[in-house]
Amino acid sequence: MYRQDMRQQTADELYGVPENFLEIEVRNPQTHGTGRKMYTDYEIVCRTNIPAFKIKHSVVRRRYSEFEQFRDILERESSRVTIPSLPGKVFTNRFADDVIESRRDGLERFLQIVAGHPLLQTGSKVLCAFIQDPQLDLNRYA
Repeated sequence: MYRQDMRQQTADELYGVPENFLEIEVRNPQTHGTGRKMYTDYEIVCRTNIPAFKIKHSVVRRRYSEFEQFRDILERESSRVTIPSLPGKVFTNRFADDVIESRRDGLERFLQIVAGHPLLQTGSKVLCAFIQDPQLDLNRYA
């Protein structure tokens, strides 16, 4: 059996800030409005030291419909990257807690994949804005 030569890691290596890190969290869903005008939006928290992202820590809110627009723009922008799908549209009980939580989890996985892709980090005009700009106007990218 082969045994690797093990060297003790320094405290900096163990506990220091990683060379490049990107944490994306989708959390705190909130439902707004009444009747046919009801919708849920989600908080996107980003912590990173990757140079493509201008802000090291940001918090914005986005609706599912904005995620759909964002995904469409990413697909048009990038022919070399397969953009993952979003969690499906929900037509019944869409404001039930379990439905909202399932969608939140799917949106988080979607964002972690696209935000972590090196070609999108450097080539997309909309990626950083979607994740970090509270005044985002997706029509600028359409």
